[in-house]
Amino acid sequence: MQPIIEMRDVSFAYGHDAQNALSHITLSIPAGSVTGIIGPSGAGKSTLAAVLSGAIPHHFTGSLYGETIVDGTDTCDMTLTDISRIVGSVNQDIDAQMVASVVEDELLFGLENFGVAHDRIEATITSALDAVGIADLRDREIATLSGGQKQKVAIAAILALAPRVLVLDEPTAALDPVSSRMVFECLRDLNERAGITVVVIEQKVALLSEFCDRMVVMNKGSIALEGTPHEVFGHAAELRAIGVDSPRVARISNSLMSKGLCTAHEPCLNVEEAAQLVASIVPAGATCETCVSPAPHTPRPHAEGAQPVVRFRGVNFAYPGGGASVNNLEMTVYPGELVGIVGQNGAGKTTATKLLNGLLKPSSGSVEVAGLDTRDVPVSQIARHTATLFQNPDHQLCKNTVLEEVAFGLELAGVPSSEAQQRASRVIDRFGLPAHEAPFALSRGQRQMIALASVVVLEPEVVILDEPTSGLDYRECMTVMETVREMAEQGSAVIMVCHDMEVVSDFAERLVVMADGCILAAGPTMEVFNDASLMRRARVKPPQVVELAAQLARDVSGAFAGVTEVSGIVDTTAQLVHARNEEGSHA
Repeated sequence: MQPIIEMRDVSFAYGHDAQNALSHITLSIPAGSVTGIIGPSGAGKSTLAAVLSGAIPHHFTGSLYGETIVDGTDTCDMTLTDISRIVGSVNQDIDAQMVASVVEDELLFGLENFGVAHDRIEATITSALDAVGIADLRDREIATLSGGQKQKVAIAAILALAPRVLVLDEPTAALDPVSSRMVFECLRDLNERAGITVVVIEQKVALLSEFCDRMVVMNKGSIALEGTPHEVFGHAAELRAIGVDSPRVARISNSLMSKGLCTAHEPCLNVEEAAQLVASIVPAGATCETCVSPAPHTPRPHAEGAQPVVRFRGVNFAYPGGGASVNNLEMTVYPGELVGIVGQNGAGKTTATKLLNGLLKPSSGSVEVAGLDTRDVPVSQIARHTATLFQNPDHQLCKNTVLEEVAFGLELAGVPSSEAQQRASRVIDRFGLPAHEAPFALSRGQRQMIALASVVVLEPEVVILDEPTSGLDYRECMTVMETVREMAEQGSAVIMVCHDMEVVSDFAERLVVMADGCILAAGPTMEVFNDASLMRRARVKPPQVVELAAQLARDVSGAFAGVTEVSGIVDTTAQLVHARNEEGSHA
């Protein structure tokens, strides 16, 4: 395939004295390919996207070296308008990309600016909205949409322009698992049906590995690895050192190989491949008396006489202009619990968190936090007991340095400035953040960490997290979630809205499942994930390991039933093989 975009020895720095964000990048994007780009925060992924889309050099200025050729012409010799007729882009900051107040007008804006004939506009808008599954949002005000719904609108607005190349920077960061898959299926359909070249930056490595034909791994402004998904995820140790996650099934196959349980094998990239691999190792119907059943992933018992710190009783709320209303919510959360709220975009999850911190008041029913009825007290009083990490960290950053930002909440609570800065410094060190840098000079992932550090330092009774891992690389994600778990262990009630089912599986003790503004079910995490009909109703895709364990328990051995971790699959496989070998030696 001929390249539609070529980068030839490209280096770029945001300012003449700044460190290079990109260093000597040589990259070819073949026409008709689907290329995934991964790497830790600060690796230069968003800068690379800006170069590919022409935003560098036409929007962002700095020191640029090398050539970027789009469809045979150097981007320095083209206008940004001419480039955008070939390359459409969806940025990380969706709110900054919106220009209209109504969904239909958002799509109409680009079409009119590109001079699309009026007799084609209706069909084009309808097709673009259908492609991402938001036809029902056509007349909605954008301000009433959830973060995930806004993401879909931005993608639809670019699709309507029918570019030859799509460059997307974390397009599914705020989307539920089913919607994320729908976006990737839409991208694959556009690629196969219309020949559109797709370049997508994403942290969801399992999705990338399934849908991309090429992968590029970035680290410190350079390309560290490049190849097919099978080739790239075969470098498990190198990826781990860089701070990049691998699909859980790839971890399983790599571990089985390292233990000598199978011969050299490409890493598995989906549940079907992993199931076939394990089935080739373990005979169907194998049993093992020594196999240890996995410890149930169940909530810790509450202290005797403990009272819930959060209680929803028959809570109803509806936005005046329409939106994610909630109906008859019933929920209790105790000190020390880590509860996940999961469900489709627009299910009412974020609305529930705003009712919890008092930003919204229920139209009927009651919300109690630390013994306070949110209808009877001001938000400032509720804030003494709760701390919230919003979906977009930029909505809660306002200071000139990271240290000032993290200390700000303590100072508002009356803590002397010197003590506030000392406490802030300890948390900043734990997160590995630059104390004296300006927050908005850092990557989105780092800004997310700053916002969470501002929550952690308050040591609140209730912690509300709305997509805490959105935009984070694997290493940052683990740092954040281990910190969140520590907060729960120290007595904070943690309520986490999250679309990353792997994170939910690893850390949440209990799940609350929402859809269409209602709570469909609540219970222990693994019990909920194993309810297939509930998962379909809530548009939630269970984690890979849970899916794989269920398939293996059905088709290979009951010993896999209830396994929830990579190590559990590997250990159970090893025990079954050992048991078979023992039987063979005694035969």
